Amino acid sequence: MNLKNKTILITGASTGIGKALAVELSKTNCKLILTARRENLIEEFRNELDLPDENILILKNDVSDKTNCKETYSKIIEKFGGVDIAILNAGTGHTVTVEKYDSAWADKIIGANLFGIIYWVEQLLPEFINRKSGIIAGVSSLADNRGFSGSGFYSSSKAAATIYLEGLRVELAPYNVKVITIRPGFVKTPLTDKNKYDMPFIMSAEKAAKIILKGIKKEKRLVQFPFGMVAITRLIGALPGSLYEFLAKKIKFR
Repeated sequence: MNLKNKTILITGASTGIGKALAVELSKTNCKLILTARRENLIEEFRNELDLPDENILILKNDVSDKTNCKETYSKIIEKFGGVDIAILNAGTGHTVTVEKYDSAWADKIIGANLFGIIYWVEQLLPEFINRKSGIIAGVSSLADNRGFSGSGFYSSSKAAATIYLEGLRVELAPYNVKVITIRPGFVKTPLTDKNKYDMPFIMSAEKAAKIILKGIKKEKRLVQFPFGMVAITRLIGALPGSLYEFLAKKIKFR
């Protein structure tokens, strides 16, 4: 697939992978819609994007707010008339231990990581189904396969996102709408900068963006990386529950 002249939405575009995707896509002569809760951060790197004003739209958007997603989409329709590719990247995470348990973090994490995809899909579906084309690329995580210590809210939100996208892929196939699940390992972002544990095979957001866009161009159903971390998570996922729990007590992701 050639991304030239495509209208591409990126949620969570202010930092990390979202920002790197925006910078990389700006080189392809496409139309970019960049959303984030802090749109001022996008404005700060606006000059890095080689796009004329008529080919870019920057919007404030809280993906966990259904009404706000609807309002944001209406502004997209007003300027561009529609979307060809939606990269639903917005997400968040936080270590929540049983000693400092606070369900408010579940609202934030699941709201962004799961409902942030669901609410945007709700806006896009009528257009994509009617047109019988379009790509929905949802960002999940390699952390979707087990319950990691201190990351219950995060891992469960990503597991739900992965399963949701898989079901959506099957349902939308007859309409020629592609659904891509993106499962990154550790990527250096402001979010992972907070982690106090070792992060094997961590890569830059710029490299991650290139891998993701390569997968979208090939319309792959699954884009997961890096290889070393994919192999590790497959092994962890295959462990019997009792063995996994024994090992998890030794190595806590906090």
